[in-house]
Amino acid sequence: MLSVLDIFKVGVGPSSSHTVGPMRAARRFLVEAGEAGALSAADRVHVELHGSLALTGIGHGSDRATIMGLLGFEPETTDPDVAALAVDGVKSEGVITLCGAARAIAFDPRRDIELRGDIIPKLHPNGMRLRLIDAKGATAFEQTYYSVGGGFIASARQLEAPAEDDLIVQARAGRRPFASAAELLAHCADLNCDVADVVLENEDEVRPRRGTLAGLDAIWAAMHACVTRGLKTEGELPGGLNVRRRAPKLYESLIDAPLANDSERLFDWLNVYAMAVNEENAAGGRVVTAPTNGAAGIIPAVLMHYCVEDNEAQIDRIRTFLLTAGGVGMLYKMRASISGAEMGCQGEVGVACSMAAAGLAAVWGGTPRQVERAAEIGMEHNLGLTCDPVGGLVQIPCIERNAIGAVKAANAARLALRSGDDAKVSLDQVIETMRQTGLDMSTKYKETSEGGLAVNVVEC
Repeated sequence: MLSVLDIFKVGVGPSSSHTVGPMRAARRFLVEAGEAGALSAADRVHVELHGSLALTGIGHGSDRATIMGLLGFEPETTDPDVAALAVDGVKSEGVITLCGAARAIAFDPRRDIELRGDIIPKLHPNGMRLRLIDAKGATAFEQTYYSVGGGFIASARQLEAPAEDDLIVQARAGRRPFASAAELLAHCADLNCDVADVVLENEDEVRPRRGTLAGLDAIWAAMHACVTRGLKTEGELPGGLNVRRRAPKLYESLIDAPLANDSERLFDWLNVYAMAVNEENAAGGRVVTAPTNGAAGIIPAVLMHYCVEDNEAQIDRIRTFLLTAGGVGMLYKMRASISGAEMGCQGEVGVACSMAAAGLAAVWGGTPRQVERAAEIGMEHNLGLTCDPVGGLVQIPCIERNAIGAVKAANAARLALRSGDDAKVSLDQVIETMRQTGLDMSTKYKETSEGGLAVNVVEC
């Protein structure tokens, strides 16, 4: 069953599909190799990164994330500083001890991690082929995985399964199954409850309720810690674009601003929180995929501004927000995609904006219909949003794009609560429109850095 705690996951930056996914895939590969009895024969490991993983892999840290996974690091528990030292050690020493293996083997990232941007897999543009090679040069074990967005990974068998069958399996898993916004609203009407109530009842099928609530609180704690670090940490972001962190200075100016101007600073507060998170993400820090790393700043920004009062987190409101937003995120995951390599940035920032709008509408006391309306507005005005990172880095336009997305989310929630019940476009219709738009979009605008700003902005 797809869970809200699958939509929100703690990971490391700068990308859920290009960093978290490859890290998971590399570790899973070695676990499966060990189960097959092939790990002990390994004399060399070779990795091919295909499609978008290759084209923007260096800027997104896919090569380093692959090494982390081979070493056994897991995104949820990884200390970025410790992992970085381990990767640097592998590069300087030229050897690696694979996760689960008893001995070290020679390893040269320049030879053993091959960037094959010329291979665009049909199943998904984020392909990853891994092989264990024995002392005689024969392949001892081989697997191909796909990083499908939000840190999720899949095998070819999983992606070759009919999409409708997979959707039905996920939708029928809960006590109150839903595979569309219409079905979700029907449950709300039948039970006279909110979206968060339906989602929480389904989570009860996965784990005890106290476990779900603890998980939500842990997600919030990770988001809050990320914002706090981003507001304090100054300096230049890695990667060569010479982008300096702006959140700390903006935060200082807001703290020092006269209270008389506070009503005019809504945008500034949402901007600074979102930028704090995405500057942390760009630096490879710990963030929460919400639903992706590239869009990780939108939901924490809205939560910080509307669910924290006098420096005290309003836990009940935060839980309602995350459950509601998570339920909307599940719909996008099931019915379309949250992968920038498939959908462009509409599948990342657009989805995060839609989720945040729904969560905020719920916190503001909106009806399930108004929550659905907020989510629809949040996406409708992000349709066609391209993913064209300059230099393959999650910095330009990604950091500011999260700030804009947070402001859009708040406005979408306000519009939804002040609109009538005669909406002409449903959330299901806008999700399908996003899917079709993503399929029609040129690949150069889908996380390849081959079009848009990526080719029109000089890297310096």
